[in-house]
Amino acid sequence: MKPVRTRFAPSPTGYMHIGGMRTALFNWLFARHHGGTFVLRIDDTDRARNMDEALEPILQSFRWLGLNWDEGPEIGGSFGPYFQSQRNDLYAQACKNLLQQGKRFVISRFPSNLKLNGKQPRRKKETISTIATIRT
Repeated sequence: MKPVRTRFAPSPTGYMHIGGMRTALFNWLFARHHGGTFVLRIDDTDRARNMDEALEPILQSFRWLGLNWDEGPEIGGSFGPYFQSQRNDLYAQACKNLLQQGKRFVISRFPSNLKLNGKQPRRKKETISTIATIRT
């Protein structure tokens, strides 16, 4: 069996709350019980709501509870970077590879009833280019 890896990815849009810490605790306990790795990755992709001052209290909350992470901010690890916003190049390369392998395709026009992330094109003739999965 592969070694267990669990991950928790808080967003620095505010301070940690009890529900988030509960989820992190369960992930941490599961990893520790199975001799695995607990990864802390910061989900900082909401640039409009991110607060620089929220990151350190999040990390302090983990330290205060004794939930030490094996990979993540301040520690590093083999699967970094550990801030989501720094992983864009990895995702772009993965999409490019899938396109080259014929496992994904580009959609340039959508039916009028299809919503993309809750948004519609601004003009009727406007096209949106995105990646969609081919289900086999």
